Amino acid sequence: MTGLRYIHHVAVRWSDMDAYGHVNNARFLTLYEEARVALMFIGARAAGLTSLERGVVIVRHEVDYLRPVDFDDKVRIELWIEQIRPSRFDVGYELFDGDAVASRARSVCAPYDLAAQRPRRLTAEEAEFLGRYREEQP
Repeated sequence: MTGLRYIHHVAVRWSDMDAYGHVNNARFLTLYEEARVALMFIGARAAGLTSLERGVVIVRHEVDYLRPVDFDDKVRIELWIEQIRPSRFDVGYELFDGDAVASRARSVCAPYDLAAQRPRRLTAEEAEFLGRYREEQP
């Protein structure tokens, strides 16, 4: 099953740079976070869903760096959902520098009840929303 990709454009900031003039490897996670949060806050809210805003935590990140990204480069992040389980979902990403893929990543996310300070299960509405972006790994 192939779903939509959520596309988010990100401005590379001067503070993202390292001593070599490229985006620092750790800052890639921040750029991916901005795209993931946009999906769960802006995208979900546009679909009438606000429960993801109340708590999702990261269980794991994997990042492959394919080429450096410079300060003036235009960055686009495409993300999709690789897997949905009752208590977690996996997000896949590609970060584009122009038309070239500069990085690929994956995050394992878990819905979390911030008030109770414990993991929770995805609701049927959350699973349905995330399922719109379900895509097999590229």
